[in-house]
Amino acid sequence: MGTPETNPDTGEGPQSALERKYIQEYLFNKGINPEKFGQLTKEEQHQLMREASQYASLKLAEVESRAKFRHDIHTT
Repeated sequence: MGTPETNPDTGEGPQSALERKYIQEYLFNKGINPEKFGQLTKEEQHQLMREASQYASLKLAEVESRAKFRHDIHTT
C-alpha cells in the first residue's frame, strides 16, 4: 500500500497525476481526444505535447505558488 503522497498502483506522486490531468485538460480544450491525437502526424503530436507540457508546468507552478502563499499566511 502506498503513502498518502503516492498512488499505490503506479508509485507516482500527486504532482505527476495533476500534471497528467492538466495535459489532458489542454488537449481537451484544443478539441483533441485520444482517437484524434492518434490520427495526427508525429510532428503535430510532438508540438501539441510540447504545448500541453508547458501549460501543465505553468499550472503546477501556480498551484505551488498558492500553496506556499497559504503556508506563509498561516505560519505568520
